[in-house]
Amino acid sequence: MGYRNLRQCVDDLEQSGQLIRISQEIDPNLEAAEIQRRVYEAGGPAIYYSQLKGCSFPAVSNLFGTMKRTRYLFRDTLKRVQRLIDLKIDPTMAFKQPLKSLSVVPSALNMLPRKAWSSPVLENQTTISQLPQLKFWPDDGGAFVTLPEVYTENPDSPGLMQSNLGMYRVQLSGGNYQADQQVGMHYQIHRSIGFHHAAAIRKGEPLKVNIFVGGSPAMILSAVMPLPEGLSELTFAGALGGRAIRMASIKDHIPAYAEADFCISGTINPNQLLPEGPFGDHLGYYSLVHDQPVLDVKTVYHRKDAIWPFTAVGRPPQEDTSFGEIIHEITGPVIPTVIGGVKSVHAVDAAGVHPLLLAIGSERYVPYATVRKPQELLTCANAILGQGQLSLAKYLLIAAKEDYPELDANDIPGMFQHVLSRVQWDRDLHFQTKTTIDTLDYSGSGFNEGSKLVIAAAGPVCRQLPTEIPRDFHMPSSFHDPRIALPGILTVSAPAYRKEDETELEKFCKSFDRNSPINQFPLIVLVDDSEMASRTLNNFLWVTFTRSNPASDIDGIESFIEQKHWGCRGSLVIDARLKPHHAPPLIEDPAITKKVDQLGAPGGPLHGII
Repeated sequence: MGYRNLRQCVDDLEQSGQLIRISQEIDPNLEAAEIQRRVYEAGGPAIYYSQLKGCSFPAVSNLFGTMKRTRYLFRDTLKRVQRLIDLKIDPTMAFKQPLKSLSVVPSALNMLPRKAWSSPVLENQTTISQLPQLKFWPDDGGAFVTLPEVYTENPDSPGLMQSNLGMYRVQLSGGNYQADQQVGMHYQIHRSIGFHHAAAIRKGEPLKVNIFVGGSPAMILSAVMPLPEGLSELTFAGALGGRAIRMASIKDHIPAYAEADFCISGTINPNQLLPEGPFGDHLGYYSLVHDQPVLDVKTVYHRKDAIWPFTAVGRPPQEDTSFGEIIHEITGPVIPTVIGGVKSVHAVDAAGVHPLLLAIGSERYVPYATVRKPQELLTCANAILGQGQLSLAKYLLIAAKEDYPELDANDIPGMFQHVLSRVQWDRDLHFQTKTTIDTLDYSGSGFNEGSKLVIAAAGPVCRQLPTEIPRDFHMPSSFHDPRIALPGILTVSAPAYRKEDETELEKFCKSFDRNSPINQFPLIVLVDDSEMASRTLNNFLWVTFTRSNPASDIDGIESFIEQKHWGCRGSLVIDARLKPHHAPPLIEDPAITKKVDQLGAPGGPLHGII
């Protein structure tokens, strides 16, 4: 049976040796976040902070810090939930086919949320300023909640089964917010809360919101689960947590999750926006200040033994990587039944998730063809880019399973080698321009605006990928230090980008023709520092795909346009230099780093961990 609340989870992790306590006072201003990042990087335990400076509530982080621990949290229910996913998360199927579904009947029953007759979370009240004021990066605009469970109901058809639970960024302080009366609500496009907000605006009424913090780990994970629109996350949380989610009534408001540790209750005025941010986000850069909705706070509730869970975000991988991995583990097998022809999809965490998708699809349209080329793959790609949050992808590399049945979308080097050894740049590049990209991605042409590129590869190997730089290799002046990132991929240090001189990419490409030795490398990436970009796979992925916008930052050797199709006859070149319109990358405060170093020194609470 799963945990009823966060306190049960913390106690269990401590008893099983998967959680340690820090009893000395920890500053919520940068220090706690640095501890979390360092412990996560070391593969360490969950951390319980007994004393946060200026706050009476304890906190916990790194609950999901390893996949082993994440699976442990849901050890009693994970297999049954995977079976429910196979039934397309329809609890009624368990009763329509009882002989086939006996093992999931308990989970199906738990999917239905219930009314709570008692509610620990509503027993006490506090204020926003008394909550842990966690700041995560030096230039953050204030304190933020990083594991919120934001609950709303559809104003057109209220009720638990038409509700939405999402993890949307919440700014507790700073900016122009009135202290203890307002908090910032940042949600990205393609999120269900947007549909509820739109309905409230249409009706001319405030949107009622409850922000839960804590409770069962199943509620935290459910808040980031990509469920179909119209299916309440409360049902999934009940199945994953092994017990029905209990919701308690609040007079003249939407209900509260009874077992939450905290509940910030209020409304969003349909006509009010205030600047929110900046915030060090999961792409590894600051998301900048933008006008976002504001929650007018009515009441802040908490249970008597409340614990504040948090995580620290930043350049991936971070703790939220475990969310993506467990979600893929649960939902991956059902993808072929949801998107026709698609065998698997991998959102690459090291590239910031949305900037890069790797996919495997079918290529069966013309099985008798003597020359195979992407056809059905393009149908698959369009289906992927029309699917919920997958539609925010910026680069999509898709390959045909028929060419190599053992191909694994999670094998990143293997996928690049497979695609680059088969792709034909004069045919297999398919752009979408002036479209939507991730709100947090500043490589595009504006807020939420950018382009997409589908690279589809089908057919036999057409080139061998070099792993060494040829002797007769030369480059134009001001470009230097070529280094191999992966077989067939060359990174080149280029002059720093200047807005007044946007021709470096074009100059580089025009320095070669299709007979130049550099074309042995099908993909070339211009970067600020080729040694850094090629040092590790994660560095290459992060630099290349978070710092480029396909429509503006791709060129090629002997490029051409034919019937509005862009291609090139030589190497494809991506300009992944930092540019003035990009958000600044995240950098730790050296003083805080030294302070946390002392916690890992002999005699410190983190000795032997970091």
